[in-house]
Amino acid sequence: MSVRRFRISDLTVLHSANQASVPGVSTETLTDLKKWIDLSVCFVAEGANGAPLGFLTLIEPGIPDYPSSNLRWFEDYATRTGKSVIYVDRIALLPEARGQRLGEALYQAAFEHFSDRDEIGCEVNIAPPNPGSHRFHQRLGFHQIGEQSFDAGAKSVAYYVRSLT
Repeated sequence: MSVRRFRISDLTVLHSANQASVPGVSTETLTDLKKWIDLSVCFVAEGANGAPLGFLTLIEPGIPDYPSSNLRWFEDYATRTGKSVIYVDRIALLPEARGQRLGEALYQAAFEHFSDRDEIGCEVNIAPPNPGSHRFHQRLGFHQIGEQSFDAGAKSVAYYVRSLT
């Protein structure tokens, strides 16, 4: 297994990984996922044969074309704290690739790539619940710094950061 940057030939498989990861990530059309990847830094975990197994996307704060309440929350957090933050938009793996530490490898690539930042931030669902993602992020050194509810509480998230310095 290795981690590399996104190639357009990865898109269909990454879309499958995204859709298999709902509701941990938002459902997307193929066109919208490509649009979000184009706005991001996207790392891809690949198997020994070079086939993509999953991905991690990171969005710079201040990208107005990305309509995300979570990104806006991290923009406000960066303004309040004076910290430079990179936002994890999504991490998704194909079902058959789970449990192989690929998520950890994708995050390690992000930690190294963005080592000039103060922190890396993400959100994890509280409702619908995603206890596995909470444990995963805490194991990688993330700690919770806030929460937000949407749709009259039908959806809520916890905000996490991890220091990169």
